[in-house]
Amino acid sequence: MTAPDSVAPALVAELQETLGDWFERTARPLPWRSADRTPWGVLVSEVMSQQTPVARVAPVWVEWMERWPTPAAFAAASTADVLRAWGRLGYPRRALRLQECARAVVERHDGEVPEDEALLLALPGVGAYTAAAVMAFAFGRRSVVVDTNVRRVLARTLGGDALPMPALTAAESARAARVAPVSDDDAALWAASSMELGAVICTARAPSCDSCPVSHLCAWRAAGYPPDEHAGRRRTQAWKGTDRQARGTVMGALRAAPGPVARAVLDDLWPNAAQLGRCLASLVEDGLVEQCDADLSGGPDGRTPGGDADDAQVYRLPA
Repeated sequence: MTAPDSVAPALVAELQETLGDWFERTARPLPWRSADRTPWGVLVSEVMSQQTPVARVAPVWVEWMERWPTPAAFAAASTADVLRAWGRLGYPRRALRLQECARAVVERHDGEVPEDEALLLALPGVGAYTAAAVMAFAFGRRSVVVDTNVRRVLARTLGGDALPMPALTAAESARAARVAPVSDDDAALWAASSMELGAVICTARAPSCDSCPVSHLCAWRAAGYPPDEHAGRRRTQAWKGTDRQARGTVMGALRAAPGPVARAVLDDLWPNAAQLGRCLASLVEDGLVEQCDADLSGGPDGRTPGGDADDAQVYRLPA
């Protein structure tokens, strides 16, 4: 990895200018980039986009903002409505944390997302990346925005590495801070353009180097595309048969149901009863699911669960 101090200022300046010009010509027309965007809309988009492809986020975001255009509107929503609206975006605890955040914005800031990075960081569920992104994309203020895409762009263009290390390092953070322009407008443009390049061109598995506007400046390309030095340290997340899939199956069934769902019905959806029980317990603990008495089931066919204790359990989304 190239040390931050060794990056030539002229190279950085050309990288910033070239990427900025490219972004202004080709940026994707994402709904949260529109001229009438609000800080709340930007915050929602950032939370939704964590570990979730933008193509899946965009339609949910549009519906969400029509329904809950302000933090106050969202703070007053029921948990069940929030989880149903979140749908299949994944990691539904993010939705609950976002509602906690909205309530804090209402209570602490009169319903307005604060234009201050320290105050943003103090909100529930807002970390360093999200706070920096809101400062840049909502308020056009200078901040150091470092997500997976930006890390990859900097690792390749300036460091000559195929991919950054598995976890963000102090050296990466220092380099990102040095590369970010000083002025608000230029820094916000740099944040957006470097992130966009990583998302659509400088991707992890199949980078489109022939289409890259800064390929002539890329240290990784100049070095002959050396392989990933950290490949052995990277963990791939399986899906099929995992607790994540089991939890997602349960949440999907509860979102689709008009009322509580019997444990016996959920058993039919997942083959491993012990794993299902463990996942149900974790969902209850996370506040995503409620366990209630069987006599609340009230299904349209009049059936009520029976049999052993597990069969008598019913589950629903929180009220």
